[in-house]
Amino acid sequence: MTEFFETYKLHIFYGASVIAVVIILHLITNILNKWLIKKEAQKFLGAPEKPIKILKRTLNILWIVLGLIAFSFIFVEKEKHETLVGYFQLISYLGGVAVITIVLATLLNLWFKHKIQEKTLLGYDPTSFKFLRYVVVFIVCFIGVLFGLMAFPSLRGVTQTALGGAGVIALIAGVASQEALSNLVGGLFIISFKPFKIGDVIKLSDTMVGTVTDITLRHTIIRNFENKMIVIPNAVINKEKLINYDLGELKCCEHIHMEISFDSDIDLAKKILAEECENHPLILDNRSEKDKIDAKPIIRTALTKINDSSLTIRAWAWARNYSDSFSLKCDVLESTKKRYDREGVELAFPTRTVYLNNDMEKKEKDEV
Repeated sequence: MTEFFETYKLHIFYGASVIAVVIILHLITNILNKWLIKKEAQKFLGAPEKPIKILKRTLNILWIVLGLIAFSFIFVEKEKHETLVGYFQLISYLGGVAVITIVLATLLNLWFKHKIQEKTLLGYDPTSFKFLRYVVVFIVCFIGVLFGLMAFPSLRGVTQTALGGAGVIALIAGVASQEALSNLVGGLFIISFKPFKIGDVIKLSDTMVGTVTDITLRHTIIRNFENKMIVIPNAVINKEKLINYDLGELKCCEHIHMEISFDSDIDLAKKILAEECENHPLILDNRSEKDKIDAKPIIRTALTKINDSSLTIRAWAWARNYSDSFSLKCDVLESTKKRYDREGVELAFPTRTVYLNNDMEKKEKDEV
């Protein structure tokens, strides 16, 4: 045993030193991880911990891999030490690029998040900053991948060309699909021309109405009034005709329709509908000064359509915004129905007159 220790004493000390260094680096990484999470939580309230945890795992894996390569020097012949040195340098380079990329992407992401919070508190529109955050983080990660590929001689020429400037755009266009590019361009158009922004209530169809919560490189997210998230590709929403209830003036005119029977009193039906609208607390007086002087009513009502088995009465009711107009419509429909029942205005329902052959023949005989 003593002879074995004397023979391999340097190898044993070298191996123990490598293991000790890996353990120490692992402990330092864990301590720094806890410290960073604590500082980040103090400076950026509600900041995500995932990037720091990814950084911790990357460093721990890097220490283990480098430790294994260093430890393998004991068992490999001296002629192959140069190959191990090459592997050690390659792994160190890739690990360093990965760490720098994660740190830069995390810092930029936190900076944009801080700016978004500032803009929101000051009442400014944060949509541009939210979109730029995705763009910048993507570019940093993409450049990090290119620097990582430069470690491989067979790919070095391509990556150097891509990092040259215009080559980045050309490479992205080459590897990305047409759909992905159209979504990216669609997102840029949305940010540039601002048909809507984060926080706006928009309507694409009767089933797609809600508040814009985010605009990413690929898609726009809408939260509807059932609290469901609707994800729409930017290329699609950029082509759609949509209604933005928060663009320009917020006040909204709601058309309230009531279908009454042919036997009902049209004037009474219009009067009841107008009164129910006027008495609602969310109604907005949209009359001009001239209309007020001319004593025009707050609510305009009219017979707008004669159907097969009903008459359509419409009221033009104004509210301060889309949410108020929806609540106004629901309440007025209910209260008007109750008033119609009390005052004898009959709501229409589909009717059909059926003539039987026997009745027709009997009628012809009677006429003869």
